[in-house]
Formats: sequence, structure tokens, C-alpha cells
Amino acid sequence: MPLPPDSATPGANVALNAPWRLEYLEKLDSKERMAGPPKAGSGSFLLDYWNAPESDARNHVIERNTHGMILLNGFPYANGHLLVALGEARPTLLDYDPPQRAELWKLVERATDLLQRTLQPQGINIGINQGRAAGAGVPQHLHVHLVPRWGGDVNFMAAVGAVRVIPSSLEAMAARFRAAR
Repeated sequence: MPLPPDSATPGANVALNAPWRLEYLEKLDSKERMAGPPKAGSGSFLLDYWNAPESDARNHVIERNTHGMILLNGFPYANGHLLVALGEARPTLLDYDPPQRAELWKLVERATDLLQRTLQPQGINIGINQGRAAGAGVPQHLHVHLVPRWGGDVNFMAAVGAVRVIPSSLEAMAARFRAAR
């Protein structure tokens, strides 16, 4: 099927129809209504996850220690995209003292090992987006991204369709990482 004429224009509004998604959205809406009024959050889902270890499976937390946690990104750039965060929320790397930074890096090393053993990627992008202007989605809680990469993983869908294809569910990916611990 040919693409609409304006689809080659960068930034063009092109719709990707996903009728199966409506069922998910309706179930989500129903769950929210049944849960009652919203509860106050911290403003950082990472801090909320840190404070709720009993919800680790639901929140796709793969591993935690006394300092921080490794979890799957809920909005991944690629399957297996991990986040590493300390339990204490601070906005910049240098807001943490040297021992805390060392603990953060130990968790990054652990996440790197898990990625390599579980998914055997050909490469890994490891990075920090510090501050909203740098792309931080949660600027008040510094975290590290680990994105597994393979040759050719930026394909037609991403380049032309401006759509990322994530072939595995977060639940299935979390199970793979937990099995590799």
C-alpha cells in the first residue's frame, strides 16, 4: 500500500491506525474509574516505584538494592531499554555525592551485564539526559538510559514512518531479564 503523498515530508501528520489499541485504552479508563480519585504522587514515577517495592513486578522493576533500581522503560526506544535510578531523587549528577555516584555506576554496570547476557545486543547506548532541555522526561530524578542496539535496528518504520516498532511486551521482556539475574 503506498504512503500518503505528504508522508515523505518530515514532521507530516500521518496516522497509524491501531484499532486493537482501543480495547487497551477502554480497559485502562475503566481501571482508573474503579480506583477512585487520583492519589497525590511525588511527580517522579521513579520515586513512586522506589517507594513501592511490593509493586516491582507490575512496574517492571528488574532488580533493586539498598541504593537504587534497574527497570524497563515503559516507553522504550528499543526492546530491553533499561533505566537505572537511585532511590533518592536529585536532578543532576553532581547533586549526588561521590559514594552515591559510585552506587549509580555499579547499578549501570549491573544493567549492562544483564543486557549483554539477556539480549546479546551488538551495542548499547548508555546515557543521561540531565534537565528538560536535554530531553529528560523526569528532570527532578536523574536516571541513566541503557538502550540495546543492533545493526539495522533503525529501519523503514522509524526512518520513514516516524514510528518505533517494539516487538515484545514489557511483561515478556521483564521475565527474560529476571530469568537472567
